[in-house]
Amino acid sequence: MSGAPEGLLASLRGFATTAVCLLRTRLELLRLEAHEEVRRISGLYLWGFGAVLCAVIGVVFFAIFVTVLFWDSYRLLVLGIFSVLFLSAAGVAVFMALRLSRQGSRMFAASLAELQRDEAALTPPRQQDVAP
Repeated sequence: MSGAPEGLLASLRGFATTAVCLLRTRLELLRLEAHEEVRRISGLYLWGFGAVLCAVIGVVFFAIFVTVLFWDSYRLLVLGIFSVLFLSAAGVAVFMALRLSRQGSRMFAASLAELQRDEAALTPPRQQDVAP
């Protein structure tokens, strides 16, 4: 009879070790997904800020372009080029920000999928009631 408690204790230790390893893996996955979400949101705000900044600079140059429209010399060409350049940059930044915002959040998707697999593996299969 003395072998039964030792076997049970070893089994419990093995179960605890497995549970701790599983928990550690899941927490590492959660950390990784949180880091990816922070990067995505940071990129979204950075591109949005870039779009606003380029649009403001483009509008300022366009206003200067319209103001100087009737001056002589090549100043118009330079102001027109700068206006087109900054407004194009604003368009690219808006495009990138919209693309990032449409991707949506996939935060914790892999962790939830792994937890569902764990739950399915730990849940005993249901036996259908068979009428005799």
